[in-house]
This record gives sequence, structure tokens and C-alpha cells, in this order.
Amino acid sequence: MPQQHDGTEARRAKVEALRAEERQRSARRRNVAVSVSAIGVFAVVAAVWLAMASLGSDSGAAGAAQVVREDSHRLGTAADGKVTLVEFLDFECEACRAYFPTVEQLRKDYAGRVTFVARYFPIGGHFNAERAARAVEAAAKQGKFDAMYRRMYETQSQWGEKQVPADAFFRKMAEGLGLDLAAWDKAYEDPATLARVRKDAADGEALGVQGTPTFFLNGERIEPRTPDEFKAALDAALAE
Repeated sequence: MPQQHDGTEARRAKVEALRAEERQRSARRRNVAVSVSAIGVFAVVAAVWLAMASLGSDSGAAGAAQVVREDSHRLGTAADGKVTLVEFLDFECEACRAYFPTVEQLRKDYAGRVTFVARYFPIGGHFNAERAARAVEAAAKQGKFDAMYRRMYETQSQWGEKQVPADAFFRKMAEGLGLDLAAWDKAYEDPATLARVRKDAADGEALGVQGTPTFFLNGERIEPRTPDEFKAALDAALAE
């Protein structure tokens, strides 16, 4: 038993360290942003506004942030729809990778009782994060969201934290999953795929998401640090 306790503490410390590192990176990015000239800032804001305007036609209620949308990717669905756990994630985020085994176990333990939703939130400082999200979304067009989602975390150490495009690596992953590569290539480069990724991110930003992973349980943000805390939160929601 003491060994198990030590292992839990070690995992908790690792996750907390990763999340602290993500917060520091976000702070550094904010400091850099402040130093940008007024003209540059205006240009960026204008570009973001135009991008968001282009999403209005397929984002449900225009301008209304939502924790879950009808087109959000579900990793598992509860028939009664009573409890929904949403994760805003970044496939290049080490903290997300650290949580991945826990989320996978929860999916098994609560299958049919909890709806699990994954939403994209690529961090700007992660060079391949947005590419990874596009790769997963392109796979989703062929019904392989779940498979590509898993492969991203399983291979993160091979492509993450690098300053070179991972397009070829992701294409090889698509090939390994038996996808139609011509269709995958087209979807990967399609502006609509990027718009779909950014729609998730825009919802997250409007909801106050600043780092990953960020979890919402039935619309309320939660910050579980261990599998037991996750289970306690889900059990409480199911008991209501």
C-alpha cells in the first residue's frame, strides 16, 4: 500500500509540474504579446475578427460560447445524457499526454454512463499543435477520430516539442490507419478543417480556458489532479 501511495503522489507531482510549465509558457507568450506594436496588435485583432466572422454560418448560435456543440467529437456517449465530461486539449501538450491514460481508463469504467467529449485547443507556442488537430479532424472525416486521437498521444514524443512541420509524420499515421490518403490530404489542407479546429478553440477562449487540459463536467469547470478525484466528481454527478 505505501508503494501505491508513493506512485500516486509521484504522478500527481508530475502532472502539477507539467501544468505549471504550461502556465509559465502562457505567461511568457502574454509578455511577448504586450510588446507588439499597436499597429501589429490591431492587425492581429482584425484577422481574428474576420476568421471568427467566417465561422458564424456553422457555429450554432453566433457568438455564443458553448461547452459542447452538436458537432463536437464524442469518445463515448451515455444514452441518458445525464453526465458529460468535456476536455479541451492540445495534442502536443505534455500535461494532456499525462492525463491521457486516466481519461482512457475512465472511458472504460464509465462506458454507457458518461458522455466523453474531446475539443481542440491548440496552444500557440506549440509548433505542431494546430497541425496535429487538423490531422485528427481530417481522419474524423473518415470515421477515424478516436483512432487518430489515440495515435497522437502514443507518438507525441516522436513529433512534439520540435520546431519543424510534422505534416509527413501525420500523413504516415493516416496511412497506418488505412485511411484514403487522397481524401485525407484534401481534408488536411481544406480551410474548413482549420476553421473547425479554431471554432473549438474560440469556444474554449470564451469559456476562460487558458491552458490544457481543461475539463468541464456538466458545464462546470473541474480541476481533478488524480484518478480518484476524477471518479469522485463523476460519481457525484451520476448520483444527482
